[in-house]
Amino acid sequence: MYLAFKLIHVIAVIIFLGNIAVGVFWKAWADRTNNAAIIAHTMEGIIKADRIFTIPGVLLIVIGGVGAAFAADLPILRTGWILWGIVLFVLAGIAFGPLSRSQRNLLALAKAGDLDAYHAASNQWNIFGTIALVLPFIAAAIMILKPLLPAFP
Repeated sequence: MYLAFKLIHVIAVIIFLGNIAVGVFWKAWADRTNNAAIIAHTMEGIIKADRIFTIPGVLLIVIGGVGAAFAADLPILRTGWILWGIVLFVLAGIAFGPLSRSQRNLLALAKAGDLDAYHAASNQWNIFGTIALVLPFIAAAIMILKPLLPAFP
């Protein structure tokens, strides 16, 4: 059972991290065009990809990770690398709320052709997007390297 849960977890992490990294790339690529139609099309794609890959990826990451921990008899809160991986993953999830709202706002501004407002609002997306991108990558590194980190006794 452990290997099945671990496989689900690892594949979900690959899809999740790949999607958020590619989303950042495509937004930057579209923004360089300064073309409202291209930017709107790209933002629609990013939002759609989040629904198809990111949100289900989160569910599968949790199911696979918790399942693997239980199958391996690893205490989640007493194993530092698991605990801190989860903490970083949760913090990234908290950043996803404002990021998601920002994406919908950016899409509306791009569809309206208001690129000045779009570029001004884009800074919020960049901040929360960076948090939502960097923290899961650090969490993945912690899960792979399994450093000795503090945990609950």
